[in-house]
Amino acid sequence: MTPSTLDTLDLKLLQALELDGRAPFSRIAQVLGASDQTIARRFKRLRTTAHLRITGVIDDSRLGRSTWIVRLGCAQNTAAQLAATFAGRPDTHYVDLAAGGTEVICAVTPRSSRERDDLLLEQLQRTPHVSSVSAHCVLHAYYGNSLRWLRKISALGPDEETALRAPAPEVVRAPVALDATDHTLLEALRRDGRATLTDLQGATGLSETAVKKRLDRLRATGVLYLAVEYDHEPLGQGVEALVWLTVTPHALAGTGRAVAAHPEVRFAAAVTGRTNLAISLLCRTTDDLYTFLSEKIGALTGVHTAETVLTLRRVKALTTP
Repeated sequence: MTPSTLDTLDLKLLQALELDGRAPFSRIAQVLGASDQTIARRFKRLRTTAHLRITGVIDDSRLGRSTWIVRLGCAQNTAAQLAATFAGRPDTHYVDLAAGGTEVICAVTPRSSRERDDLLLEQLQRTPHVSSVSAHCVLHAYYGNSLRWLRKISALGPDEETALRAPAPEVVRAPVALDATDHTLLEALRRDGRATLTDLQGATGLSETAVKKRLDRLRATGVLYLAVEYDHEPLGQGVEALVWLTVTPHALAGTGRAVAAHPEVRFAAAVTGRTNLAISLLCRTTDDLYTFLSEKIGALTGVHTAETVLTLRRVKALTTP
């Protein structure tokens, strides 16, 4: 899994930003032994060559919300329009076209049980051209959310990681309450996770001191994390796939942890439904995908069945307007 078109400093910078998306270029430069100007120049180039963008993401579990992975079967000539419709919803995080263009897969986080029921019991049932609906509630994430795939490329050494890693969020048991100003701030950070305090002051109408205090609180409670979005092909990862496993219940936790440790895996979670473990993969080629399925998944004794779906096109990502 050696990325093919980026050099070592590019990869170190990407991983540094994943550890702390708001880290000043000066701090990254100091740790990596480069100049501030070099890091800024590399960042600008990656924005062009790999469409690099940093976005602020809400961890909905910290707000007491559940995420659902919804699979929609449809006719091939209606899939693109259906995907576009779901991409326009504010509660969807990802929307993918898959299975030869006959399936739309999306991650959706309703803000309340009423919104959940309205979507799953009413709206989807009335949506034209949908031939099947399968909804899977995410019960436990073994990898994903604030843990991102770039950490697995190991471009940074242990000391560099320690110096660049943002403080871990607090353990918060009760759902965190947000007010309207928090939501305004979070929306500004969704558009640009590295927006300056001055920019955020303009978006919220608060003083820079008040903005920093709110920003620090949102990060400390784990409500906000910074995600690095980029095109995968410059890193040599041209194949994206979703794998749905049926695992013996007593082996689910161990299987989830084992799967999450593999470098190809960018998301792994226990879910509800006929299959109980959902995995998102990045591979270089379909041969590598075959090897992952036959050797790595095949070696797990608790796995009974596996369904693999290739992602053809991502219609909505975290940074899609």
